[in-house]
Amino acid sequence: MAAVKPAPFTYRRAATLGEAVDLLAADPDAKVIAGGQSLVPMLNMRLARPGTLVDIGALSALDYVDVVAGRLEVGATATQADVAAHPLVRAHLPVLAAAIARIGHSQIRNRGTVCGSIAHHDPSAELPAVALALDAEILAFGPRGPVSYAAASFFTGTFDTALAADEIVTAVQFPLPAPATGWAFAEVARRSGDFALVGCVALLRTDAAGTVEEARLALFGVASTPVRLPEAEDLLTGRPATAEAFEEAARVAAEHLDPGSDSHASADYRREVAAHLVATTLADAFARTPAGSTADA
Repeated sequence: MAAVKPAPFTYRRAATLGEAVDLLAADPDAKVIAGGQSLVPMLNMRLARPGTLVDIGALSALDYVDVVAGRLEVGATATQADVAAHPLVRAHLPVLAAAIARIGHSQIRNRGTVCGSIAHHDPSAELPAVALALDAEILAFGPRGPVSYAAASFFTGTFDTALAADEIVTAVQFPLPAPATGWAFAEVARRSGDFALVGCVALLRTDAAGTVEEARLALFGVASTPVRLPEAEDLLTGRPATAEAFEEAARVAAEHLDPGSDSHASADYRREVAAHLVATTLADAFARTPAGSTADA
């Protein structure tokens, strides 16, 4: 679709979260904007026609990264670039930084926000899959007060979430993986900076002997939401972390996928790439565990 100018809208820049909620409630066709890297292209193509844009970019109190009670919390106006470079993210959740590094280009990451990407929910985007893999909580605020959503129930369809029309995402909380958990993130795209055709997030925790104690896998680009792979996760748990086990998990994952075809890739291609990414990310995650790093030494 050719790019055009946005349809007319009213622009309001909120000074407080309460004002933002009031502005949102006053117009049922209002949309929230923070970095604008997801919404503005849709405005330009007139795929979104809000009556009012409620800009929360001035809410500096929501520009933060912190670790509280075993969770890394990212505020709504924290940019992707700042989050990826934050020492707490680098120390406690490097898989989040790795995922952000694959989002578009640096100009996009300098303006786009972590919470904005999650609230926008493009099923080919990186951060919803990370949120799902980690069982993140999405915190929001609306006329009825604060509310939180589990990532597993938040993403409901392409560009659709459980967030009510009058609620604003204020933060996302990522539980920190247990110590000695390995991680990996990978995606396949036609060009650098494009949305992924298929992507995978893997987290793997093993004991000292290399037996899998917990596996977490989330794929994106294969359905209208990111998907966990419980059959593959269960297959791995209690087994030695070997290449054969990873390949078997990949086969099981592919058997349970039902991706669609579009102008970018066929369903068969997506299924095959997904299986490859499951096996390779599991191997990469294992290499980042103490048992895996010892095995590679």
